[in-house]
Amino acid sequence: MSLIKKFLFLPSFILLLLLSKTSAQDLKKVGKFKDWEVMVMSETSGKVCFAQSTPVLQAPKNNKRDARLFVTFRPSEKISNEISTTAGYEFNKKNSVLATSGNNKFKFDIKQQGFAWMTSNKKEKIMVKVMKKGSRIMVSGYNDKGSQTIDHYSLLGFTKAYNTAKKACG
Repeated sequence: MSLIKKFLFLPSFILLLLLSKTSAQDLKKVGKFKDWEVMVMSETSGKVCFAQSTPVLQAPKNNKRDARLFVTFRPSEKISNEISTTAGYEFNKKNSVLATSGNNKFKFDIKQQGFAWMTSNKKEKIMVKVMKKGSRIMVSGYNDKGSQTIDHYSLLGFTKAYNTAKKACG
């Protein structure tokens, strides 16, 4: 997927975080599967379906943030398995944002407006496979001051949420 396409869809994710400003008809919760939920959003460009989760544990503990991990499908743009994350702050440009599950590490290549994405659909597909088999994934990032945060996401319910989001946009 091209970098240009990634940046074109950034406003959609910002809208997701501003759920209170999104009308009920535009964003619908399709289901909850343990620690993951599936949402469908209607945009002018078409339907967007995604599975999302919030951390079960955040470090440092005294720094509560609105962090999320997403896997998104945009059939009208032929985009699937788009993995993105937000830690609830603007990521530091000097440090990497990494997702780790067991011995598997995945680097997010693009960091903009508080979100991070991968540029390789091949790596995204591998990460989805790891998430389906795993029990937990940790996303680490650094804020503008250089302080590290680590968000621990449970993968309980991920496979069902993933399959439901994929089917909703199928």
